[in-house]
Amino acid sequence: MAKPGKYSLWNNDIIETDKATVAITSSAVLYGLSVYSVFFAKYREDGLLGFRVPEHITRIKQSAKIIGLNHTEEFLNKEVFLKNIHKLIEVNKPTSDQFFRLTIHATEILPGVRTTDLELALSVFMYEAKNILPQDKARLKTSLWRRTADTAIPARAKVNGAYVNSALAKQDALDSGVDDCLFLNQNGYVSELSAANIFMVKRGVLVTPDPASDILEGITRRSIIEIAKRNKIKVVERKVALTELYASDEVFACGTSAFVSPITQIDQRTIGTGVAGEMTMFLKEILRNEQKDKNSDWVTIL
Repeated sequence: MAKPGKYSLWNNDIIETDKATVAITSSAVLYGLSVYSVFFAKYREDGLLGFRVPEHITRIKQSAKIIGLNHTEEFLNKEVFLKNIHKLIEVNKPTSDQFFRLTIHATEILPGVRTTDLELALSVFMYEAKNILPQDKARLKTSLWRRTADTAIPARAKVNGAYVNSALAKQDALDSGVDDCLFLNQNGYVSELSAANIFMVKRGVLVTPDPASDILEGITRRSIIEIAKRNKIKVVERKVALTELYASDEVFACGTSAFVSPITQIDQRTIGTGVAGEMTMFLKEILRNEQKDKNSDWVTIL
C-alpha cells in the first residue's frame, strides 16, 4: 500500500499530512462531497516532470462546476498552485516517480444536502507512483454492478462519493481472483474499469466508448487518442458491446494510475493471442516517452 509523503498542501500552507484533516461533521465526510484529480510526475535527479498538470487543474475546476461547488478559483490559480507544488516537493524530497492527488473538499459543517456556497478547502498530497493494474497481462470480470448513470452522479466529474460504485465493483473482481472489474452502463454497453478507461483494437482501428457511455473523459484517454491520431491510427469513439471486446484483437486500459495496461482476459475469455498486442505496446511506449521528455508540450517542470 502506498504511503503519502510526510507533508501535504492544505490551502496555501505546507503542513504535516497527519494534521491535514476534515471534520466528521463536514459535507466531505457526511456526503462524500469532494472532487479530485491525480497527476503523474516522472522523477529525475534534476526535478520532477509533471504530466499534463494544467489539464488536471482544469478538470478539477470542471468537476466542481458540474456538481455546483463554487468559489474554487482562489485555490486553483495555476501560478500559485505550481509554486505551492514546488514547495511540497522540496519538503518531501522524493526519490521516485510520484502521484499527486489534489482534492477540493466541502468542509462546511452540517449544511444539509446542498452543494453551493459552501466552505471549501484544497488538499494535495504526494505518494509513490505504483500502478494499480498489471502492466503485462491484466484480467477483468464484467461487474454485476452497473456504472452509475450520468443522470444520477455525473461520470465526467471526479466526485469522491461516486467511487463507492467503483469500490463495490472492484472488490467483487478481487474476490473473484481477477485484477479489476469491467463496468457496463445502464443500457448494457461497455463503460470503463473501476478507475481507468478502456480501448480495443479491431482490424487496425482503435475503438473506445464515447462520452455518452457514462465514462470519465480521462486525461490519459485523451492523450492516447491524440498520440494515435498523430501516428495516423484511426480512432473511433462510439457505443461498444461487451461481446465486441471478446472478439477484438487487443484490449487495454489506461489512466493516470493504470498507465497503459494490456488486458489479456475478460470473463475467462482470452483476448487476441493472450499477450500484449502490438498497437497497445506502441502506444504505451510513446506515452512513456512523453512523460519523461522535459521538452514535451505535455510536461511541466516542477
